[in-house]
Amino acid sequence: MAYDEKTLLKHINRIRKEIGHEEVDIDLHEIIYDKEKNELWIITDDRPDKSAVIGKGGWVVGRLREELEINSIHVESFSDFLLKKYRMELSNRRLESFINECGLDDDYILALNNLKTLLEFKLNDLYAFDFKDYFKDSKSDGNQLNGGCDGVNSDGVDGANLNEGSGYADLTVNSHEFKEADKPVAVVATSGGTDSSFSLILAKKLGFNPIAITVDPGTIVLPKQFKYNIDKLCEKLEVEHEYIPVDYSDLIAEAFTGRFHPCGRCSKIIEETIYRYALDNDIRIVVFGDMLSTGSQCITEQAVGDDDGKTLFRLNFPAALSVSKLENKSLTSDYDLKEIKGFGCPLLYEVHSKFPHMKKYSIQRILRETRSGALEPGEALDLIWSFYKTK
Repeated sequence: MAYDEKTLLKHINRIRKEIGHEEVDIDLHEIIYDKEKNELWIITDDRPDKSAVIGKGGWVVGRLREELEINSIHVESFSDFLLKKYRMELSNRRLESFINECGLDDDYILALNNLKTLLEFKLNDLYAFDFKDYFKDSKSDGNQLNGGCDGVNSDGVDGANLNEGSGYADLTVNSHEFKEADKPVAVVATSGGTDSSFSLILAKKLGFNPIAITVDPGTIVLPKQFKYNIDKLCEKLEVEHEYIPVDYSDLIAEAFTGRFHPCGRCSKIIEETIYRYALDNDIRIVVFGDMLSTGSQCITEQAVGDDDGKTLFRLNFPAALSVSKLENKSLTSDYDLKEIKGFGCPLLYEVHSKFPHMKKYSIQRILRETRSGALEPGEALDLIWSFYKTK
């Protein structure tokens, strides 16, 4: 089934008119249809065009999906992809130079090259890349979906490979199994949240032979639902895991004075504890679920105390791959983890309750992730609203 731009736009504007929206001019960059999944990607030139296709409350795209009898319609703006592509290219350049210059042994190089392979694959399948498809457990004979994707670009040109400028997306679905390092080459900071769970899954699948470490200050910071997720994920991935108890009594007491926001100091304690564990166990890479340190900052050298010249390297998986929260949730959804609303930290909500002015700094953090593209505006609004909901 082929979807040409003129027909699709006419269909969209008819729906807009029927539900009381005004007719508008919409610029499309690409239309991609995946026959196997019965999914349609509509790539608009910019975000205002994306909003017009979606419609208020999602009514337009919802009706469009029903009338076309399609399983799912994904509406994205090409301007967002340009930024994502640029950041991944910076990450790829940084990884390549790091692999060539880091001086780490073959086990580390093996795992880092696996990450680079994943990054390059995602770059070459920018629109339709899906982590779950990439890591399918089923065996693949390498067949591509030849003829499985129909599409036209905004110039009406068809072809066979999106990356060569055609209107067809190469939605190749293969099984990717990477050789694992013989020894652990990464410690993964694991909190039970979506970002750290995503990072642990990737570290395992990319052959880092990871050890998962959780800093445990008690239930006021690490409630039982987080521990449930940690234990379940590590068991399912067959990853070694350790809880490290840490005394937060001073931090908690100071937080309840209202003089500082607890997140910064909490993060510092967690980082220092995990760096120390890595040094003590002679593991040179520490993985975090940071989404903001993109490009050249995706992997950085860390100076940690005076340890006979030993150097640690911090690797931020989500930032390196320029992933969104939705991508994180998509990959972790297969592991039956409990969904955690908002930030999930009881200490933070207690501080907000006692000192409402502290919400400002939490909101700033949310806005940073929104500005970076890691969070969609709707997701950001839900997080901010969670600070003001009452029981």
